[in-house]
Amino acid sequence: MEERNKSAIVSWIVPAIIFLLVVFVMMFNFSTKSSAAAADTVSRNLVKSAQASAEEFLDKLQTLGRVAGPFRVLLERGAEANDSDAAEVADVLYSCTEAYKVVLCDSQGNGVDQTGQQVSLGDSAYFQSVAQSGAASCAYVGEENAGEKPAVVVAERIVKADETDYLLLYYSMDRFETLLSESEFDASTFMALMDSSGRIMGRAGYQDSNFLKGGNLLETIEGENAEATRTIKSRIDNSSRGTTSVAVGGEECVLVYVPLGVNQWEIVIGVSQAYVDRQVDLQWRDAKNMMIYLVAAIFVFIFMVIVINIISKIRSNENKKELEDKADTDLLTGLTNKLATERKIKEYMAKHPDSQSMLFVLDVDNFKKINDTMGHAFGDEVLRSLGQQITAIFRASDIIGRIGGDEFMIFLKGIADEESVRKEARKVENFFKNFQAGEYVKYAATASIGVAIFPQEGSDFESLYKAADQGLYKAKKRGKNQLAFYRDEWGGAAAQEQK
Repeated sequence: MEERNKSAIVSWIVPAIIFLLVVFVMMFNFSTKSSAAAADTVSRNLVKSAQASAEEFLDKLQTLGRVAGPFRVLLERGAEANDSDAAEVADVLYSCTEAYKVVLCDSQGNGVDQTGQQVSLGDSAYFQSVAQSGAASCAYVGEENAGEKPAVVVAERIVKADETDYLLLYYSMDRFETLLSESEFDASTFMALMDSSGRIMGRAGYQDSNFLKGGNLLETIEGENAEATRTIKSRIDNSSRGTTSVAVGGEECVLVYVPLGVNQWEIVIGVSQAYVDRQVDLQWRDAKNMMIYLVAAIFVFIFMVIVINIISKIRSNENKKELEDKADTDLLTGLTNKLATERKIKEYMAKHPDSQSMLFVLDVDNFKKINDTMGHAFGDEVLRSLGQQITAIFRASDIIGRIGGDEFMIFLKGIADEESVRKEARKVENFFKNFQAGEYVKYAATASIGVAIFPQEGSDFESLYKAADQGLYKAKKRGKNQLAFYRDEWGGAAAQEQK
């Protein structure tokens, strides 16, 4: 009996030990993978933050160029400007931009600033760099330029028949500090703007960092981090972004670098290794808890409960999704209804505030006459056919909805340039030239269409819809059966003739 009991115990213990070993191996693998995944997530988040800072700084520089652009055009088309006129132009730009200085000069670097003071930039390296580049460029003004504080110069080339002038806007690197003013990082974080050689052009955040004590970041880290420095240089040369752990003078840091998209300049954020480790720990803390649940999974009952709960949740989500889809759908046309259409457009605007898009608002012409002469059933058939046919000519990601009795709305996402705007407008116009409804009696219904461009003509739904509605009013006023932009210049020469 004793031997039998021992045998029975062994028969249970051995499988139990094997099972526990399997569980421990699974837990170890899970822990390793979870830790690696957490580290990868933190790395991606750091790169995303650096990218956001780079985009913010680049937007500041591009804003200077956008403001200066119309002045450049006026100067190219205008007569020769004397020093007084040039100073006045520079002063206007100085007043309406973040530039701390504005200079209008000739191809030799001789000109005036916003105060009317004569300047001569011909011998400066940054002006020579500007003169050798294209129509618009940026250059760095370092401390080696006497009388100048560190700045980025945004240059607009003014091309005339017999000469080339330059409009220079100086963006002080003192403003670079603001990029980290609302950072989620800790106080030991620093940010730097550097060129491809590693020269630091601007700095923000923790100024006492060992990484910023020299004027060249790559040279500073190379002594103790030769391999890491080679990796960073290689990625910079390939315009790649990434993160690399380095240490200088006992200070451990993760360098996050992303290309600015200008002159092979880089935005570099230095985050303390301790901060990164805390973030990794926070990321996979839930994973640690999951290992406890994994141990509990040896109990069949708990396992079954989890499975049942998951199945129930899936079914619940499916039912919820089905109900939401029905609530969002216009029963006659199969398109989204008014509330769903507006909600989806607003959601897209909030997520992509700078993505140029088009909003069409259209009314079927003389729809009341269709109902009166052909009957309401035929009127419904016109609307149903319109919904089915117009959906086929656009992308699945675009938003098309019926927002009233005979009123429809079309929102086209991500329309890149002016030619694409006109192309999509022509597509809608041509659709109604060929549109027919009715199975036995063919009826060629037409529509009046108003168009507005996001975000130029409305940065929120209400203002954009109002602009498109004004375009619709134009189309009706001009005789219906046509398309009209809120601003006629979008439509080119044809639209200008219809004014």
